[in-house]
Amino acid sequence: MKNFIVRDISWLSFNARVLQEANDHTVPLRERIKFLAIHSNNLDEFFRVRVGTLKRMIELSGKKGNMHLEKDPQKILDEIQMIVLQQQNEFHRIWNGILEELKQEQILLLNEKQLSNEQKVFVKQYFEEDVRSNIIPLLIETLPQLPYLRDKSIYLGVVMRKNKSAYDQKFALIEVPSRVLGRFVKLPSNPGQANIMLLEDVIRYNLPYIFSYFGYDHFDAHIFKVTKDAEIDIDNDITTNLVQKIESGLKNRRKGKTVRFIYDKEMDAGLLEYLMKRLSLSRKDNIIPGGRIHNFRHFMDFPDVFKNKSTRRQSFTHPALAGALRVTDVIAEKDVMLHFPYHSFNSVIDLLREAAMDPDVVGIRITAYRLASNSKIINALINAVRNGKEVVVMLELRARFDEEANLEWKSVLEDEGVKVLIGVPNLKVHGKLCVIKKRIGPKIVQYGFVSTGNMNEKTARVYGDHLLLTSNRNIMADINKIFRFLENPKTGNQHLQACKTLLVCPVGMRLRIQKFITTEIRNAKAGKEAYIIVKVNSLSDEELILKLYEAAAAGVKVQCIIRGIFCAMPEQKKLNNNLQAISIVDEYLEHARVMIFCNGGKEIMYTSSADWMVRNLDHRIEAAVPILDPEIKQELNDIIKIQLSDNVKARVLDNRLLNNYMPASDENKIRSQVETYNYLFKKANSGKHD
Repeated sequence: MKNFIVRDISWLSFNARVLQEANDHTVPLRERIKFLAIHSNNLDEFFRVRVGTLKRMIELSGKKGNMHLEKDPQKILDEIQMIVLQQQNEFHRIWNGILEELKQEQILLLNEKQLSNEQKVFVKQYFEEDVRSNIIPLLIETLPQLPYLRDKSIYLGVVMRKNKSAYDQKFALIEVPSRVLGRFVKLPSNPGQANIMLLEDVIRYNLPYIFSYFGYDHFDAHIFKVTKDAEIDIDNDITTNLVQKIESGLKNRRKGKTVRFIYDKEMDAGLLEYLMKRLSLSRKDNIIPGGRIHNFRHFMDFPDVFKNKSTRRQSFTHPALAGALRVTDVIAEKDVMLHFPYHSFNSVIDLLREAAMDPDVVGIRITAYRLASNSKIINALINAVRNGKEVVVMLELRARFDEEANLEWKSVLEDEGVKVLIGVPNLKVHGKLCVIKKRIGPKIVQYGFVSTGNMNEKTARVYGDHLLLTSNRNIMADINKIFRFLENPKTGNQHLQACKTLLVCPVGMRLRIQKFITTEIRNAKAGKEAYIIVKVNSLSDEELILKLYEAAAAGVKVQCIIRGIFCAMPEQKKLNNNLQAISIVDEYLEHARVMIFCNGGKEIMYTSSADWMVRNLDHRIEAAVPILDPEIKQELNDIIKIQLSDNVKARVLDNRLLNNYMPASDENKIRSQVETYNYLFKKANSGKHD
């Protein structure tokens, strides 16, 4: 594609930035291990979703379908395989270095051949008491077909032999029960030391015991895992409701095609061939040889045995809310913007708890996409229903990998009397909205919020997001229009089209963004100041990229802050260096979306739930809210300026995907997440707010 970077290749470049964090020796050791886990988990999802999609594109080649087909999916798959193997080599290089650093801290990861006598007794006992009842060893050669292999599990492929004959051997399979027992076992250790063993090595040590009745003398066991296509195909059978379709889709996901097979490169060649044959894999598939350890995503839960404890800064209450008895009273008077994870998410929970108990509140409407496992948001909503309020929750059942959890939440909410909306055909509901209605005498007062992130108190501790608390009548009117559409989508898009203040997908946001960019182009050509700042997770929409190219070529200064996918190619002569992009990967996940347009000096600013991708702009319900309060506008501008100045964790996004760090001098280092915290903390403690 001329002038565009392929979306999936750009995403792999983002995951390389995550790997850079694991390689950064200024990052605490525990956090570096976590970045390896994040890289691994990201790659799992990439194969489950994107590689699965590309493989289906090849199957659909020449057929008509509702899928946006890449021009040459096989070429993209070949490039993915090459990049993934390169990244894997880097991954293992970094991991081996981290293992050495762990040793220096007296943290030892021991395998089954490195145990002391005391540890051998412990491992045998632990296996007998905890592990044995959770494993089912299978002699796979005698089975008519290979058992179902779980997507997120790891397996030990075992080869058993007798010393008297090389031909007398058997293959066995054991699923490592890390879901039940966790992956790590703390072993008896000398003072000042921490000895840890992986669960699969506990099983390896006990193989002679597990298979004692077969009389084998020699055991080899190597880890492997499979990744499956995670797409849920929802058919158009109108006799089946969405819940049934998703339940059926979740069952079918188990049968998804294998899109990646990772194995220990030391695995017995005969067993490898056998597994590939039984899984119907060929050398053309994503067959990836790796090291001894797989499924690094479990390393998110690496035991806290580190001498240096976490220095993560604590979130704090927004100063406008800190001294207030009720959040409700504050936002009745003025808008408040919370910046997570710097500000505490408790203020949002407090708002909903207040509404649940307030006798004057008559109703709450809220959207939910990904919820925390023990959601305080849900608890507040259930309390509201019990107190006689009308509660409507738009629960997006198709939130990928959260489908099962959201089906369970649906059941819980409906049992309590909450009205649950479950989505619109062909449109995911991704907007983060809430409206609370309150009757004061003859008047109805409304307030609520619009957010860039999920209603999830757990992720709010690590995701960088903005949430606007407001009682603005025009904003509340538009949120009500969106809910009117969600409650009765058959009436068509007129409620969405009637929104005047919020930008809403899929009806108006794309067009309005294009108009804003056109205004900047016109002003630049007229010699006026013209600039655009875009902060999103992903920018892959070709239509909008072409519009940004046009703006940059006309002299508009375009600055982009993109965490993930960036398909634009900023290094083009005609753009005169006017299009520049950075990506910040640091302790917190940059998740917010912000748009700023110069607009001839009357600056326009929005925060949004939508990335600049076709799926968000054309196939989802999304909302962007204008920032109207001058103080909040200044605050958000200051935060964006800090991010644009980052020269510690910001990488330059260029045509060659080099991920070079922004140049920095030792005297003037700006790490934007630290500086943003300091900026907001100083504001909170300056006494400027009443």
